[in-house]
Order: sequence, then C-alpha cells, then structure tokens
Amino acid sequence: MVLNYIWIFFFGAAFIVALGKLIFMGDTEVFSAIVKATFDMSKTGFEISLGLTGVLTLWMGIMKIGERGGAVKVMSWLISPFFRKLFPELPPDSPAYGSIMMNIAANMLGLDNAATPVGLKAMQQMQEVNPRKDRASNAQIMFLVLNTSGLTIIPVSVMVYRAQMGAANPADIFIPILLATYVSTLAGLIAVAVYQRLNLFNRVVMAYLIGGTLAVGGLIWYFSGLDKETITTISTVASNVILFSIIIAFIAMGAWRKINVYDAFIDGAKEGFSIAIKIIPYLVAILVAVGVFRAAGAMDMLMNGLERLCLACGLDADFIPALPTALMKPLSGSGARGLMIDTMNTFGADSFAGRLASTFQGATDTTFYIIAVYFGAVGIKNTRYAIPCGLIADLAGIIAALVMAYIFFA
Repeated sequence: MVLNYIWIFFFGAAFIVALGKLIFMGDTEVFSAIVKATFDMSKTGFEISLGLTGVLTLWMGIMKIGERGGAVKVMSWLISPFFRKLFPELPPDSPAYGSIMMNIAANMLGLDNAATPVGLKAMQQMQEVNPRKDRASNAQIMFLVLNTSGLTIIPVSVMVYRAQMGAANPADIFIPILLATYVSTLAGLIAVAVYQRLNLFNRVVMAYLIGGTLAVGGLIWYFSGLDKETITTISTVASNVILFSIIIAFIAMGAWRKINVYDAFIDGAKEGFSIAIKIIPYLVAILVAVGVFRAAGAMDMLMNGLERLCLACGLDADFIPALPTALMKPLSGSGARGLMIDTMNTFGADSFAGRLASTFQGATDTTFYIIAVYFGAVGIKNTRYAIPCGLIADLAGIIAALVMAYIFFA
C-alpha cells in the first residue's frame, strides 16, 4: 500500500513540475524527455534483470550448499545462548526458539527465501502463547525489530546489483555494510530492551554485546587511522578473501556432511534464475517512476533544496544524491532498490554516491513491509512500540552507513 502511494507520487509530481516548466518557463522539451525516460528506463530495468540472472544464480546456488551443509544450523548454535536471554516470556521448551534462531541465521547469510518461511513459522509459534491475540507480545516485537534491523553478514543482493551496474569491485561495500548493519541491530535491540525493561547486563548478553561491539569498534578505529588508498586496498582484499573463504567453507561443510554439493548448487541456482525473472516487472515499475521524476526535474529540485540546506548548516553535501535510497528503505525494499540503481546509473557504481546508496541499501531492512507481513500473518492489529523501535534501528543504520561511507569511500 505504501509503495502504491509512492509510485503515484512520482508520476503526479513529475507531471506537475513538467507542466509548470512548460507554462512558466517555456520548456517545450520536458514532456519529450519524460516520455523518452519511460522507454529508456523500461529497457534499463529489463537489461538489469536479465544481467542479474547469472550472478544471482551463482550466489543462490552457493547459499543452497550452505543451507543443506548445515551453515544455518551452525550459526543458530552459536547465537542460541544470546537469543534465549532476549525472549524471557517464551516458555523454555517453546519450539519458537528454534525457528527464531534459524530465521536470524538465514537472514545473516542473505537466505531470504529460507528466512521468510521460518520467520512466519516463528511468529505463529509465538502467537500460540500470546495471551492477547490481536496485540503484539514482547517476544514478537523483539523478533520483528531484529528482522527490520537487517543484520546481514553477506549482502548478496547489493553485490549482485553492483556487479551488474559495472562496479570494478562489487564487494567493496562488504565491510561498510557489515559495520552499519551491526549498529542498526544493536540500536534496535537496545530500544526494545528499554521498552521491555530487559536486563542487558546479564553475563551472557553482555558477553555477546561487548564482544561484537569491541570487534566493530576495533575495525572502525583501525580503518579511521589509515589513508583512503590504504583503506580501499585493505577493505577490497579482506572483503574478497572473506567471501571466497565462506564459499570454500560452505562447500567443505557440504562435502563433510556427504551431501551432493553439485546438486545442491543446481537446486539453488534454479531458484536464483526464477527470482531474476520475477523481479522484472517490479524493477521496471519503480525505475520508470524514478526516471520520469528525474526527467521532469523534480529530483533535481528536491536534491538541490537539500544540498542548499546542508551547505547553509556548514555540512558536506556529497551524500545528498544517495539520500533518496535511505529515505525510501523503511517504506519499500523494491523502491529503495530502484533508487539505488538509479543513483549508480546516474553517478556511476564506483562514485561516492553509488557506493553510499549501496551501503544504505544493505544497512537496514524494510520496516513497514516486515511489520505488515509478519504481524498480518497472525492477525495482530495492535503493534504497540514495534514501529518506533524499528525506525530507531533504521535511523541508526542510516547514520552508521553515512559514517562508514565517509571513512571508506570519501
């Protein structure tokens, strides 16, 4: 529903701005530019979707190997002591614990297809012990906010789009996204804990939080003391070594567990192909809307206004072209993806704006969509404080992404 209004707004605003240019400025070319943009962006959307097929097929195949080889179960085992402390209202023997941990682990690996069904199962299992069926329980809110914060170890989709848009090193956003999404998740967790008055000073909880925060803080401190060229070199090498090591680990786990690694890859690759085909209409729809908005001059008006505001406040304005992606992300994942692609298409995949938009895209998840799907699936109408906490996580992720981008790419 939100994306419907956004889509209408892009076309309506483009028409109004173009009509104003025609009547008051005598710009007789503006409507020609808009119509041309509809054809150009339709073609671009199809070409991007078609080009995604190969890379998406590869990564979905690799992820399927990890899923069948037990990578998700290993991650669930590693994080289980921590997550059991975050859901004190659930019975100790609740089957929801297993589904929660499987969902979070799958999200961290970028296994969206596996994560969503398991997440819905977790929500249903928590609903069974929810005393008020139309009102979100504390456990359900904690689970949902952890999802909206978008904690991801491997930002597959962002790297895939960067590869298709011609980035020299599509994985150069790997470490910035990892750091930004950790900050987002930590902020969301703390916000929910404050509402629920959870004891975050429990030894188990503190061990995980302090360990993760020290690791992230150490990385930020280390990179902040280096020059930009060295940061780029180290980040590039580290990102690619880590990613290929994960691929090798998945294959090795699969071989050790005696699964048919090749068949697992093929099954996952088939899913990747079908996903690439399915996204064509969605990508074309949002790119055409953004294209006419830009061709009419409405995007320039909006960005110029924000740029002047930043300069008046004495701030650097290099981040402004990427800002639409950040503003759209809580509302619509496909809308934010379209704006990210538009930014890379306009300014270049390896430009500061292109890299920042990619980092914004990977830093958080789509809060309102996740709330609609997860709560809607179990009939919850009263979401209580889920939306404020989700938006706190989004804001923290956006700010962290901005800081990471200036450290790594400025």
